[in-house]
Amino acid sequence: MSKGEINGVDTDHLLFARGVVGDTPAAGDYTWRASNQWTHGTHSKTTIGGYFGLGEERNHKGTYEFEADHPLEFNAEDNAATPVEIVLAGLASCLTAGVAAVAENREIKLRSVKATLEADMNIGGILGSDPDVRNGFSDVRVNYEIDADDTSEADVEALVAQSQKISAVFDILTNPTNVTVGINS
Repeated sequence: MSKGEINGVDTDHLLFARGVVGDTPAAGDYTWRASNQWTHGTHSKTTIGGYFGLGEERNHKGTYEFEADHPLEFNAEDNAATPVEIVLAGLASCLTAGVAAVAENREIKLRSVKATLEADMNIGGILGSDPDVRNGFSDVRVNYEIDADDTSEADVEALVAQSQKISAVFDILTNPTNVTVGINS
């Protein structure tokens, strides 16, 4: 059975890419882009289409759009998920992709994978009512339910642990990242 036939992840291609980036480190330099447009109130739409990778400008197969808003209790219209919920979706998606890729590489057949995420946040910092309260998450919990063929609990735990090691979003959330905000004139 070739790689990709178990869970649909072409790990042979991923391992080839790892070798290319190992031999030519500059090939691993990517720039991801998103463009956001304010709609009304706290509602906005983000469009994602192109990025830079493998030494050239590239495009996704299509253009992807995401909306964000805030809930009614923030005196907003609640037209979409909040930005912090979108961050949780990014973390869940990245970790789950890692679980699938690692399982494929280890020839573990997945029947189902479900991640449930919760994040704690005190909004006193955002609202300015308590300057000592952090604006972001204070704690994030990810819990998996994984059903796989002929796999021990230790193997499933190893899948999840390896997924964390290779997850870009997990890294972004758990390590400081330089963010520069500017204004184009």
